[in-house]
Amino acid sequence: MRHANVVIVGAGHGGAQAAIALRQGGFDGTILMIGDEPELPYERPPLSKDYLAGDKTFDRLLIRKAEFWAERSIDFLLGTRVEAVDPVARQLHCADGTPIGYDRLVWAAGGTPRRLACEGAGADGVHHIRTRADIDALTADLDRIETVAVVGGGYIGLEAAAVLAKLGKRVVLFEAADRVLARVAGADLSRFFEDEHRAHGVTLHLSSNVAAIETAEGRACGIRLADGAVIAAQLVIVGIGIVPAVAPLLAAGAAGGNGVRVDDHCRTSLPDVYAIGDCALHANRYAGGAEIRLESVQNANDQATVAARAILGMPASYDAVPWFWSNQYDLKLQTVGLSAGHDATVLRGGPADRRFSVVYLKDGVVVALDCVNAVKDYVAGRALVAGAVRADPAQLADPDMPLKSMATQTSIST
Repeated sequence: MRHANVVIVGAGHGGAQAAIALRQGGFDGTILMIGDEPELPYERPPLSKDYLAGDKTFDRLLIRKAEFWAERSIDFLLGTRVEAVDPVARQLHCADGTPIGYDRLVWAAGGTPRRLACEGAGADGVHHIRTRADIDALTADLDRIETVAVVGGGYIGLEAAAVLAKLGKRVVLFEAADRVLARVAGADLSRFFEDEHRAHGVTLHLSSNVAAIETAEGRACGIRLADGAVIAAQLVIVGIGIVPAVAPLLAAGAAGGNGVRVDDHCRTSLPDVYAIGDCALHANRYAGGAEIRLESVQNANDQATVAARAILGMPASYDAVPWFWSNQYDLKLQTVGLSAGHDATVLRGGPADRRFSVVYLKDGVVVALDCVNAVKDYVAGRALVAGAVRADPAQLADPDMPLKSMATQTSIST
């Protein structure tokens, strides 16, 4: 039976950072990373942007070259799926029957794209965006495609729509909510991006529920909505979130549900088993202490470092300010904090200038910012969010008033 002192399940951002942090911290035991894809760890955010657009080749997405891992004696078992965990015997059981022993286990398996639960969801021509193979399959279809239907108005759907519109495809986007980005942003930002996409030729269908994928000879040919309307399309991209890949841990008795529950050291309820990244359900003070999963590279990397330090016996606890980004057309959106639960917004600058910020407040305290082509606001806004600063809305609304001055001059809320 193969054995490693630390086994990392998942060869994405979190898994890679965990291995790197262990070696940087002086860990000299054996490290084995298990990934269900055949590739070495690579960056996922560019998949729906630069890689889909053809602006970056895959080798430029690699987090590190093969030599890096070899020089640090970090081993890989790729193209392998872990199906079961035995926390008593400290063994993993892989889909091919291979048993793997571990002393410490870091679960960084991420998630799988959520599928539509309707007729035609599994037809040819229905694509998801999560892996390199997903994008390769999608781009192989594009040459003979005129119209693309995008289901989901979140970041993945909007980024894919932007790239495909730039590639000259007719894009039709469907969102069940009454605005795009409804789960993560306020109405000001939603309406701005809706206008931008329409200006680039994207047709938006809001408050639209997909009832079925229309097919012809087993291949997608359109979208049928709940009201009976049918919109023709030769290719469908579904971007409606992910399902956290935690079934083996939950089956082994780990606490959780929508993810596996971890403490502030990224420890699960199973002995010497840690979980990080998209699949880790944790109490987050920027969400008012609620248990959430954060699907971001930042979260995966930060939690990976915490888990590595915990394994090394070093002091560490997870308390990072959440941040995200999205590139669409020539727009760079940078978000800091979590806007869920806000009770007021302040618009800083004008969307017409395509350079503005939306500041979110709760009980007068800055909890998040969405910054469009406004890097200075984003950088200074991190301090406002981290410090839970109580700011004057009139000052926040004045684009000539630097946010940096508010972070240093305004009293911190308690």
